[in-house]
Amino acid sequence: MDKGLQGKPELLLDLVKTKMPFGKYKDRLICDLPDAYLEWFSRKGFPKGKMGVLLQTMHEIQLNGLQDLLIPLKKKTMR
Repeated sequence: MDKGLQGKPELLLDLVKTKMPFGKYKDRLICDLPDAYLEWFSRKGFPKGKMGVLLQTMHEIQLNGLQDLLIPLKKKTMR
């Protein structure tokens, strides 16, 4: 990730609100994508644009075991 999450709190909200627009996990929330799928993107290359940033961010979160940070945000958006 280039400059991390500093100054981009909306990025975390986007992880719990945005659905995967294509592929095997189409319509699944980015925060709910399996580790193996994100690892595959890491090896093959993340897409360009915002979707690539979201997938790369989620991959970093999973690599560092920080998924629990998204739980309160996910609960908040499900109300």
